[in-house]
Amino acid sequence: MNSLYLTFLYPFVLALFVSYAVTFLVVKFGDKLKIIDDPKRHKLAKVTHEQAVPRGGGIPVFAALAVGFLLFLPWNNKIMGITAALTTLMITGFLDDRFEEQISPYLRLMINIIAALCVIGVGIGIAYITNPLGGILRLDYPQLCFVFLGNRHCLWLLSDFFALIWLVWMQNIVGWSSGVDGQLPGFVIVAAITIAILGLRTGSDGSQNVVIILAGLTAGAFAGFWPWNWFPQRIMPGYGGKSMAGFLLGLLAIFSVARVGTMVLVLGIPFIDAVTVIIKRISEGRSPVWGGREHLHHLLLDRGWSKSRIAVFYTAVSLILAFVAMQLKASLKYFTMASVILIIGGFIWWLQGWLKFLKQQGRDSG
Repeated sequence: MNSLYLTFLYPFVLALFVSYAVTFLVVKFGDKLKIIDDPKRHKLAKVTHEQAVPRGGGIPVFAALAVGFLLFLPWNNKIMGITAALTTLMITGFLDDRFEEQISPYLRLMINIIAALCVIGVGIGIAYITNPLGGILRLDYPQLCFVFLGNRHCLWLLSDFFALIWLVWMQNIVGWSSGVDGQLPGFVIVAAITIAILGLRTGSDGSQNVVIILAGLTAGAFAGFWPWNWFPQRIMPGYGGKSMAGFLLGLLAIFSVARVGTMVLVLGIPFIDAVTVIIKRISEGRSPVWGGREHLHHLLLDRGWSKSRIAVFYTAVSLILAFVAMQLKASLKYFTMASVILIIGGFIWWLQGWLKFLKQQGRDSG
C-alpha cells in the first residue's frame, strides 16, 4: 500500500479504537460522571430523545485526538494552539453535560470564540479565498505589525477576521445538526474523509501530511463514537462533541489550502439549515442562539420520518455532495453551491410551510 495512504489509515484506525473503547467507558460510568440526560427532567423544545442517556461525547473524541496527536503529529506551536482549543471545548462540554445545558448559549458562544482565537493566535488563518470570477482574493493584507519580547509579530487583519468568523460559524452549524440518533457522526466522517482524499491527491510531496493525519484522526474519532450514537443511541455528542466536530472540520478546511468552498458544499444541509433557522428566528424577534424546534431534523420528524432515516439522509446527501465537490473545478463550485442552496433551502421552506398548513387544519388550532 502506498505510504501516503498509510498516513491516513494509521491515525484513522487508532482513533477509531480509542474512541470506541472510551465511549464504552463513558456509557458504562455515565451515572457516576453525572452526565445523564433525562428528558423527563430536561424538557426543551429541541429535545428528541425519550430515554435517559449520557451526554459526554466530547470525552471519547478528545481522548482519541489526544492519543493521535502524541503519536502522529509534531509538537509545535500550531499543534499546541489546536490542543488548547480542543481542551477548552472538551472541559466546557463536560461542564455543560454535567449541569444539563445550564451554561448560557451566549457564554458557549464566547467559548467558541476563545477556541478560535487559540489557533488564530498561533498563526493559523485563511490567507486567500478563490475568486468566483477567476484567480484568488488575498487576505494577507492589511497587516498590523508590532514588536513583543524582542520579536516582530504581524496580525493579518482580514485573514484573522475571516478565520474567526469561519471557525465560530462551523462550531455552531455542525452542532445544530446533531438532534437525532446517529445524525452528526455520519456527515462529519464524510467531510473529514473528503479533505483527506483531496490531500492525498495533492500532497505527494508530503506537504499535506498534517492535514491527512488530522483528517484521519477526526474521521476515526467519530467513526468509533458512531455505533454508540446510532439508534437507539446510548450516548449523545453533547456540547463538547458537537463543538469539536465543527471546530475540526473548520480547521481542516483552513489547513488544506483554504478549501472552505469544498467544506461548505459537503456540509450543504447543516449550512443551509442554520441560515434558514437564523433568518426565521430573527424575523420572529427571537435570538438566533437560543434553541428551538425548527431545524430540518425536527421538520422531518414531524413529517413522520424515523431517526435512522434522517441520519442516513444527512450522511447520504453529504456523500453525494462530497463526490460532486471532488469532481468540480474551483470556478464551478460557486454555481453548484448556489444550486444546492436553492434546492435544499426550498425543501426546508416547503416543509415549514407544509407543517404550518397542517397545523392550521387541526381541531385545536382555530
